[in-house]
Amino acid sequence: MSRTIAETVIDILAESGVKRLYGVTGDSLNLLNDALRRDGRIEWVHVRHEEAGAYAAMAEGVLGGLGCCAGSSGPGHVHLINGLYDAHRWGAPVVALPSTISRGDYGMESFQETDLRMFDGCSWYNQLAQTPEQAPRMLQQAIQHALTRKGVGIFGYGGDLLPETLPETAIVSPVYRPETIVRPADGDLEALARMLSEAERPMIYGGMGCDGAHELVTALAERLKAPVGWTLKGKMFLEHDNDHGIGMTGFIGGKACADAIAQCDALLLLGTDFPWKDFLHTKARVAQVLTHGERLGRRTHVDMGLIGDVRATLEALLPHVRERADDSFLKDRRKVYHADLDSLARHEGEQGSRGAIGPDYLAGVVNAHADDDAIFCTDTGMTTVWAARHLRSTGKRSLMGSYSHGSMASAMPQAIGAAFAGEGRQTVALCGDGGLSMLMGDLATIGQYQLPVKAIVFNNGTLGMVEIEMQLAGIPNYQTELYNPDFAKVAEACGIKGVTVEEPDKVDAAVKQAMDHDGPVLLDVKTDRHAVAMPPHTALKQLESYALSEAKMVLEGRGAEVLKQVKANLKYLRDL
Repeated sequence: MSRTIAETVIDILAESGVKRLYGVTGDSLNLLNDALRRDGRIEWVHVRHEEAGAYAAMAEGVLGGLGCCAGSSGPGHVHLINGLYDAHRWGAPVVALPSTISRGDYGMESFQETDLRMFDGCSWYNQLAQTPEQAPRMLQQAIQHALTRKGVGIFGYGGDLLPETLPETAIVSPVYRPETIVRPADGDLEALARMLSEAERPMIYGGMGCDGAHELVTALAERLKAPVGWTLKGKMFLEHDNDHGIGMTGFIGGKACADAIAQCDALLLLGTDFPWKDFLHTKARVAQVLTHGERLGRRTHVDMGLIGDVRATLEALLPHVRERADDSFLKDRRKVYHADLDSLARHEGEQGSRGAIGPDYLAGVVNAHADDDAIFCTDTGMTTVWAARHLRSTGKRSLMGSYSHGSMASAMPQAIGAAFAGEGRQTVALCGDGGLSMLMGDLATIGQYQLPVKAIVFNNGTLGMVEIEMQLAGIPNYQTELYNPDFAKVAEACGIKGVTVEEPDKVDAAVKQAMDHDGPVLLDVKTDRHAVAMPPHTALKQLESYALSEAKMVLEGRGAEVLKQVKANLKYLRDL
């Protein structure tokens, strides 16, 4: 029986495991939409902005599925690009379908004509089908690249290609999902074992590649008596049930891990391409294990670069590693780690005041009332800081955000995809007020589908991370304040239960009720703009630069802002 290209595309997507397609239908997508409707195996999720659809598809990829999004000619598919960059940088399998203008109109600066090469930087595969024979092969390759290499595959096509009939001679291959075991060669494993066994102060630093390898990582750490640090992407895989854990480094980390990297004499980087090279300065011998060999050694010096899956690599490595008796380095780092946790607990106990609720306190309350298998989505900036410090791993929870791309506005649209893909798991979006307002239109998507998303808005009336950047540069804050709408009322208008929280003593009950509510909820929580958001060594640098920015503001007659910053200075000093 003959099939159109539109029907063929839907059939390949469904057979590949796609359950939802996120997009805004129109013109060059309409025939695809109709084929999807008639087929019935894939749900079209009508988002309000294509960028939100790309983020939702990313969430499906992060949670183990194959995400799918589409954008129509010109502006429709251009809107996809930011979310696709995020998905690709994360390594989330996503297939994107940028439909475009009729093939015969290309090269004439036609209405809504674009160059699809714009997607080259955020995909492993990016091709435009020109003939019916090409369509199934190119789509299969886009999906194969997304699943095999972990990232984005782009299948572009002109809208006029969809009604054409698939030739009987066309090649239509299935998508292959072979199980593979990738690990270093025996000689390399033996060399790595010698390096670790001979070290006096070995350390393990793990990332998202440690997913599914918790027991093996801790077993290696026990044999080496080594402390274990983790990246933000690796937190949910390594933090729980870990007697060797010492937390994170970097801007959102603590002293225990940062100093361990500087003091160790052998550093094993497991499944991480941690991007902040300034926090990887060490004189230690460094070994790195990654599945993508081309990424080895691009953040710090690496003495031994190995290609392998973390789980398979550790299974083969452990028999070669000698047991160490000296645990003095581990005990020292664990002592400092507990001091780091005590400091976080003190901040978590600071409830704040009316209209200036402590964000640490709010994040701690969210952690306490969230399910053991909750899915957390965070905006970039300050909400990432609070999440990193106060959300705890249980071995069942998931955490995602724009941690490699650094884009605003990811939390709420990612929560859309997470709520669909989570199959009943609680979904919590930790939103900044700046991030939420950027893609606020897709609150209507949550309302339309009545997705049980719990959106917690850290509403401090400013672009908080940008303020810190300015202050560290010794320049006055400018154009960082936000005039926000009443987010709770906006939520109510979209069919979402909206609650405003201004009093600290109302936070616990409001969060609990939101988590227990059968449906979507948005909590607009008025948080403290001047809450401490950095480790002490960074705070000291900020205090020094404050003086210069304050002097400039005095000269400009901005005395009220100076007073606020002086108060913030005093708060930093008390915390230090």
